[in-house]
Amino acid sequence: MQPDRQVRLGAIIDTLESGMIERCQSVRLCLLAALAGEHTLFIGPPGTAKSELARRLHTAFRDAGYFERLLTRFSVPEELFGPLSIKALEEDRYERHTAGFLPDASIAFIDEVFKANSAILNALLTLLNEREFDNGAGRQRCPLISAVGATNDVPEDEIAEAFFDRFLVRLPVAAVSADGFAALLEAGRGKSWTAPPRELALAREDLARLAADAAGVAISDAFVAVLAELRERFAGQQIYVSDRRWVKIVWLLRVAAASEDRPAVALWDLLLLPWLTAPDAPRQAAVADWLAARLGVREAFSPQRLTRVVEAFEGQLDVELKANDLDYDETGRLKFSATELADQVGDAKGGAAAPRMSYSRRRRYGESHIGARVRQVDALLERIGGYAAEIAAQRAQLADYAARSLWLDRKLTARAAMNLAATAAAIDELAARAAAARSGFLDLPRLPQDNGAVPEPVAHEVLDAP
Repeated sequence: MQPDRQVRLGAIIDTLESGMIERCQSVRLCLLAALAGEHTLFIGPPGTAKSELARRLHTAFRDAGYFERLLTRFSVPEELFGPLSIKALEEDRYERHTAGFLPDASIAFIDEVFKANSAILNALLTLLNEREFDNGAGRQRCPLISAVGATNDVPEDEIAEAFFDRFLVRLPVAAVSADGFAALLEAGRGKSWTAPPRELALAREDLARLAADAAGVAISDAFVAVLAELRERFAGQQIYVSDRRWVKIVWLLRVAAASEDRPAVALWDLLLLPWLTAPDAPRQAAVADWLAARLGVREAFSPQRLTRVVEAFEGQLDVELKANDLDYDETGRLKFSATELADQVGDAKGGAAAPRMSYSRRRRYGESHIGARVRQVDALLERIGGYAAEIAAQRAQLADYAARSLWLDRKLTARAAMNLAATAAAIDELAARAAAARSGFLDLPRLPQDNGAVPEPVAHEVLDAP
């Protein structure tokens, strides 16, 4: 591929998106899947531009054969794989003429794909995964780059589930929203669409070079940790994601990084996960919610946990401010008084004259006690400051990444940015509360002389190092 790979891909995306209303993310993910050698499934009602998306995708690849077929429950294998060879039958061989049919295509669009019978689906499983077609006694290699499937819904049976798993990208599509309706009508005034020029289209050599670069893209421990966390979350919700799919997901994200000339997968690439993991729109929305709230925010320093830690110091300060000691005289004996409280005690039997302990006094603390408390709060403030700097860096990285990324969903990226902004604001507020607690400890009543007593540290949840 040319040195300006990202610029070239950006130009292809702009061309494919031209005139498409509210389908930008579908265009981008469909193209990314093809670059990674994976397949896309559109799930939605008729008339939502699913076939148009597939036809445009095929123009992004140079000299790419295209195959399209609408399946019904009456479809036969000949419609997809070609007619039987009469000459081969005369020679006792069971072979098909595949030229011009699915085994000969580079980009394929199969509409109502789940209406195919089991014989067709079983053949498609091998073709989509291994790029091979059983033709007679041998296997025929297929030039397939990517297949695009479309369906109104996904049936729940064993064969359909296995076939469903072959589509790495699952894109629910719906009718254009009310906000986009006027633009849709304007786009339908007969304006023609022009495919990318031949020099812009991608050749097989370009795909091979991209794959070689993707193989060298690194993944970080933080990236793997988030994937593992999401995998555990899916297990708890009984959402099955196969091991094969996890491997393919990482490969697609490596391709995304290589397409933008990045040496490593970024944490923000994980914002593509809703369409790569969850099977339907509601669960994809749940994954998107989780990612928007989770990415860039370390669990050990989440605002919720930090709030509990700050509250522990505030609670300790409140206890020490309200603590009282018994009052002693100069000889060390408890003070008693019959006169100081007489006006507060009125009874007919002379009880006011009885000796009583005088009022207790506020507890006072030595320098050692106050210094220990302040040092512990200072350590917390240092950690909060480090985390605030980390959040600021994450916000800057996300903004830079979003400005350059070819593939990210803009709405989901904006939600992640808003969550980081809210986290930063919460951290600033917690830092102010911790600073106020520090001032409170400094203002505690003091003993005339330090007694050397050092208190036990304030107990709170353990925080990771910043």
